[in-house]
Amino acid sequence: MIDLDPFYPIVPDTAWLKRLLPAGLKLVQLRVKDAPPELVRAEIDKALVLCAKANCQLVVNDYWREAIDAGADFIHLGQEDLAGADLDAIRRAGIKLGISTHSDEELKIALEANPDYVALGPIYPTLLKKMPWAPQGLDRVASWKSKVPCPLVAIGGITPERAAAVFEAGADSLAVITDLLTHKAPDQRAETWMALTEPFRQR
Repeated sequence: MIDLDPFYPIVPDTAWLKRLLPAGLKLVQLRVKDAPPELVRAEIDKALVLCAKANCQLVVNDYWREAIDAGADFIHLGQEDLAGADLDAIRRAGIKLGISTHSDEELKIALEANPDYVALGPIYPTLLKKMPWAPQGLDRVASWKSKVPCPLVAIGGITPERAAAVFEAGADSLAVITDLLTHKAPDQRAETWMALTEPFRQR
């Protein structure tokens, strides 16, 4: 079983990586959206170099073909991307896999793919995008944790004030987007998150 860092920021491009990696990040997802293929590949290549220098694990969102070509070792897939992905090719490349889930049906589909972690969300209401799912809540975190044989990542509306409760419910790692990227001082916010999650890093 892999050992995920308890703080799991998600960023849209390598400019954010350059800004936040100095906070000591150990795990980060690059989620490039609606970009031409050449830009996606360039961003993945740059992100791999930046993260290697910072001793930070990079997870590439969705673009599994480009991730394989670039030599990435970790991919995250949503349910739609999972349906169209070549899981055999991903495994042959030695790439670890995280999968998003929002319902019992999606969890069943995810577990059939033998993921290295499962993400559950949204835990709380989130402003990032309109979600077709109601907030899952802490009871669902505890329920998911009892069902999965791998680390559980919680995502959606998580703030430093809510972090302890989400960990207590059973999450192994907290994926954070809005609280970090919309903060007036994201660099300092990343440092706050790293300090906040340090006790869970030592477990």
